[in-house]
Amino acid sequence: MQATVGDHVHMYSRSVGMTDRKGEIVEVRGTDGSPPYLVRFEDGHQGLVYPGPDCLVEHRPGEEQR
Repeated sequence: MQATVGDHVHMYSRSVGMTDRKGEIVEVRGTDGSPPYLVRFEDGHQGLVYPGPDCLVEHRPGEEQR
């Protein structure tokens, strides 16, 4: 998985009744767009994310996919 600053992360809920989390990547700490990513979530909190199988990186419109 690769991403750039400004891409969005969608973390799908793994449990019934829990909500999905969405946020914007504000820093890429891995090499060549690799994880971990510092993400600012919709509620204003920031966290370090290592995307798993329940996570999708949504690239910015017009950005060339790697």
